[in-house]
Amino acid sequence: MSSPRRRRRRPAAVLGLLLACAAALASCGYGSRADQVPAAAQAPAGAGRAKLSADSVTLGYLPNLTHATALVGVREGLIRKELAGTALKTTTFNAGPAEIEALNAGSVDIGFIGPSPAVNGYAKSRGQSLRIISGSASGGVKLVVNPQRIRTLDDLKGKKIATPQLGNTQDVAFLDWIAARGWKVDAASGRGDVSVVRTNNTVTPDAYRSGSVDGAWVPEPTASKLVAEGAAVLLDESDLWPDGKFVITNLVVSQKFLKEHPDVVEAVLRGTVRTNEWINADPEKAKASANAALKALTGRELEPEVIDRAWPSILVTDDPLAATLETQSRHAVAAGLLEKPDLTGIYDLGPLNRVLASLHKPPVTPAGTGPDDQGR
Repeated sequence: MSSPRRRRRRPAAVLGLLLACAAALASCGYGSRADQVPAAAQAPAGAGRAKLSADSVTLGYLPNLTHATALVGVREGLIRKELAGTALKTTTFNAGPAEIEALNAGSVDIGFIGPSPAVNGYAKSRGQSLRIISGSASGGVKLVVNPQRIRTLDDLKGKKIATPQLGNTQDVAFLDWIAARGWKVDAASGRGDVSVVRTNNTVTPDAYRSGSVDGAWVPEPTASKLVAEGAAVLLDESDLWPDGKFVITNLVVSQKFLKEHPDVVEAVLRGTVRTNEWINADPEKAKASANAALKALTGRELEPEVIDRAWPSILVTDDPLAATLETQSRHAVAAGLLEKPDLTGIYDLGPLNRVLASLHKPPVTPAGTGPDDQGR
């Protein structure tokens, strides 16, 4: 795949890696909130139906609109419905690297996660920890700024811009964009021609409101929350990519769980494919469902002006958009946050393609990251 930087004369970036701080972040409360969806969505489905090979499966995800498949699929019972008598358990995280830690520890079996922590987890385990088994979402990432302080892209020099976390997907996207403009920033400290301020998405609106940051490169709904605070969208990351598509959320599974419970994995995939169909068939109903899920998880629903702006920028998809992950990986290497990884085998799309075939849908491919992973 040709690099979006060459295609657009601006970097197409969105991959990030968490370095040594992953473990520390995992210990800071991330992932501590579990089973916070309506009880009806958590109970085993279909009394009297035989369970699959596992008594239960634990699904991890973030309370972000870029995890819409999880929000809606759990809320509406569309994933649970496919699990027969196997119980669905859920747990949520504030950041992807903490979810990888939980996956490695065995407290999460399958997770919705951004490309950066997925690649990082795979590379650090030398290909032993996880597999990407499906796509979930594209888009939904924006650079939003204080229009009183920043009017053009050149005005970012010398300003303070928030990203969600050191080495996360948006962090490396921004670092790569900065580098393409010829500016210098130390990736580890965030100091340089632009100050990169790592700030949890939950507090970024407060940081913007107080003036401690001048803008942020963030996913939805944080971007639209900032717009509601008076920020302006300076750049939509989708504009940096060929065809306007790039992976922002994938579905991963621990290799141990995949090996021991392939029937459960396929059942979850049937649920996610059905959920994406449901979302695309009635976007307005799906938007309301996602907002209700966010309220159940966080205690607050999004204001109409926020979710109405954010929702159309996110595309749910079964396709993992594998070629864009390869590009994102190169950007992480260029930022100095990752040694060049061998991504051969990171995808196992066989279970997904069996589900798609059963629904008379075309297959997806791993695009060069493992020719044997398509049909296993």
